[in-house]
Amino acid sequence: MPTSNPSTDRFVSQLTRNTIALILAGGRGSRLKNMTDWRAKPAVPFGGKFRIIDFPLSNCVNSGIRKIGILTQYKSDSLIRHIQQGWGFLRGEFGEYVDLMPAQQRHSEDSWYKGTADAIFQNIDILRSRYPEHILVLAGDHIYKMDYGAMLADHVAKRADLTIGCIEVSLEEASAFGVMDVDDYRRVKAFVEKPEHPPVMPGRTDTALASMGIYIFNSKFLFEQLIKDADNPDSSHDFGHDIIPSVIRDHIVNAYPFLDLQSGAQSYWRDVGTIDAYWAANMELIGVKPDLNLYDKTWPIWTYQEQTPPAKFVFDEEDRRGIAVDSMISGGCVVSGATVRHSLLFSNVRVNSYSTIEDTIVLPEVNIGRHCRITRAIVEKGCDIPEGTVIGENPEDDAERYHVSAGGVVLVTPEMLGVRRHYVR
Repeated sequence: MPTSNPSTDRFVSQLTRNTIALILAGGRGSRLKNMTDWRAKPAVPFGGKFRIIDFPLSNCVNSGIRKIGILTQYKSDSLIRHIQQGWGFLRGEFGEYVDLMPAQQRHSEDSWYKGTADAIFQNIDILRSRYPEHILVLAGDHIYKMDYGAMLADHVAKRADLTIGCIEVSLEEASAFGVMDVDDYRRVKAFVEKPEHPPVMPGRTDTALASMGIYIFNSKFLFEQLIKDADNPDSSHDFGHDIIPSVIRDHIVNAYPFLDLQSGAQSYWRDVGTIDAYWAANMELIGVKPDLNLYDKTWPIWTYQEQTPPAKFVFDEEDRRGIAVDSMISGGCVVSGATVRHSLLFSNVRVNSYSTIEDTIVLPEVNIGRHCRITRAIVEKGCDIPEGTVIGENPEDDAERYHVSAGGVVLVTPEMLGVRRHYVR
């Protein structure tokens, strides 16, 4: 590892101390289908014990950014309770906080957040009163580990007004992102949302630079642009559609590639916005050496730690053996005379005798009855799977009762099993 440079470390620590991070966490995430019927996308469980929002929050804390605002809107109760339970360890005496910023009647009675830029504009008075030097804007619905301090240092070194975090994607993938056209010095020349013909990176023929939804603004510059945008009746009040394209010509806008500092390879980043992407990202964690290392003590992912007993595996008979192979099993689980293969079980799941679970994600508080076979599925929180249920073997039968994704992943919710819910924690 490279040796630490005290002066550089001090420089970065001063930058992070004078930065406020704003996490945009108000969206539903409708592509996750029924998983977001009763919770916002950032509150969706991920990785056996976390929520999606724990990843940008942990990145902030690990980067030394401990002034954080979370902008909420859609069905935010589950998200708010998680933040209150798991993120109350920051100390106000040291100027640290995680503040919840729900949409309010601040400007008019019709004051829902109208776009990503409008969400921050509606809180501009709060931000001004805290005198930040820089404002870090983050999406609350992506999975990755990133040191924002390095991006801040690059932003200041380049004397930029705005820096955009970006990843390298194939031209085929690029049409789903906001894409940047940059010069050899990473200066952004154009920004286009979901282009049919995306611009390629300098010196490449098959790769584009896609926005991660991570922006660093000089605070004064951001406030000026938000006010200008709010006064524009033709604006959709969105960073990608409105703010960024409007400032490229007359201001310094740079791209910051999210690369491994040692190898130069693309770092891990996942948009888990669809059922198939969510299933695949969770399944990746089960591998021997996954690209996202949850066991990395140098960059821990923080969360609300529910107090549960250890996972338990019971019965050891020839046809009734409690086992789990190539799987991740969380606390409070009981595998009772059942077989779990290449699956991920969240906390307090019970799998009863003679059942087989394979290639499946089981969210918390699920009971799976005896003699069940479940393959390539996502079982939502609170499901009670009846004895003898078979899921994932006949797509036509599954589609009649459950949601089947384009990739063949079966989503099962309590409502699909005949249980009416009006909320989910």
